[in-house]
Amino acid sequence: MKVATQTDLKTTVAARIAGEDIACGDFVAVMNEIVELPSFLWSCSGVSLAPDEPVRVRYVARDAGQPYKVIGVCLPFVYAKSHADRVIVIDTRQRQLVRLDQACASMVWEKMKLPAKKSRK
Repeated sequence: MKVATQTDLKTTVAARIAGEDIACGDFVAVMNEIVELPSFLWSCSGVSLAPDEPVRVRYVARDAGQPYKVIGVCLPFVYAKSHADRVIVIDTRQRQLVRLDQACASMVWEKMKLPAKKSRK
């Protein structure tokens, strides 16, 4: 017995992107955020840290996967627009960006757009 599965789905992968490779019109998403905390917060740990050395903590961004359309780049800052036409500033020193597949991001972008508000008479 032969079994075949046919789907029209295409899986794409977001690729990490360096700041200098970002261009206007790209769709990007934030993958990770980096927070620097003072080392004295780790004073009870078994590792001795210099008092003036910050501790860097990387975590998954709360808006991870949210597509943004790049409208300007002036490194280390990237200016982008959300699907709701809100402009945000992304500091590439603190947030790691990925470039999204253009076709996938465009489709998601359109689906996320807010419907136009109906005016009352």
